[in-house]
Amino acid sequence: MPAATGAPTKVSERPLIGQEPTLTAREVAARAGIPLPHLRRLWRNLGFPERGDERAYTEEDAAAMAALGTVMQDGLLDLDLTLNVVRGAGLSMARLADWEVGAMIQRIEEAFADAEGRTGSPTEATEWVLGKHGNRFEQVLLYAWRRHLEAAVARLESTRAIDADPHTTHLTVGFADIVGFTALSNELSREKIGDLVEVFEARCSDVISAQGGRLIKSMGDAVLFVNDDALAGYATAEGIIHVVGRDKRMPDVRVGLATGAVVMRLGDVFGPPVNLAARLTAVARRNRIIVDHATADELPTDQFETRALPPRPMRGFGVMEPLTARRL
Repeated sequence: MPAATGAPTKVSERPLIGQEPTLTAREVAARAGIPLPHLRRLWRNLGFPERGDERAYTEEDAAAMAALGTVMQDGLLDLDLTLNVVRGAGLSMARLADWEVGAMIQRIEEAFADAEGRTGSPTEATEWVLGKHGNRFEQVLLYAWRRHLEAAVARLESTRAIDADPHTTHLTVGFADIVGFTALSNELSREKIGDLVEVFEARCSDVISAQGGRLIKSMGDAVLFVNDDALAGYATAEGIIHVVGRDKRMPDVRVGLATGAVVMRLGDVFGPPVNLAARLTAVARRNRIIVDHATADELPTDQFETRALPPRPMRGFGVMEPLTARRL
């Protein structure tokens, strides 16, 4: 534990992983058996800035790079695929770390003060909690990764067809956003906007999971999700409107659904249905669900009634005829 007095230590020289930086990038590359230019690319793809020839790397950094080097040397992954993998890991971990700090740092600082009898910097408080519970957090992270990996493989096996691209699958894509978020941002304080976004994301995530869907990403005032079929996608959209749009304490929402083939990469989805779902949301009325024809065709006719809306131009798709859908 760092002393309470004396000259402050730079955060960059006292990393939370508990080691002093003693290695250069060239030394790390040599240990990992990776050419220096490749190591620099891997480091950048993880989301970290290069440090030139400084001794800015730790033994943990060298061990992590050596692990990647072994995987590539074994021939399991080539450089391009390894870069994709570490980019996905870096993006995911950066977002998780930002969320954890934002959600937990105040409580961690309070717990540190109670336990140590003094206040400390966020770095000191974080080091303290990692010393007490870091292995438990790591256990949960590893557990969640393994469970999600298992689920992803199961989805792949269930959707793969002979000669089909394993990254392409047929899904219903949903896009839900808060109505008038820009105006709300101008009216509410930063703290209240943050609370609103957090509640919106949490409620949407709960509904998506309950309907067997996947939250692909959150963009503050909007969420992108997928379901395996149109019926589940509609149930998800319906649930979001129920828990958000029909709560008088929350703003209204709009949801667009589009169905078709999408490509899955690094936990994200790409393809016409993704773009179309967003375009449909833009023309939806408050607390209403707008669907494309492919989604409407998959909804059971004995359970749903669909109605065509006037054709309108949609960027990237030309003139299209969206539809409303409601349960009978």
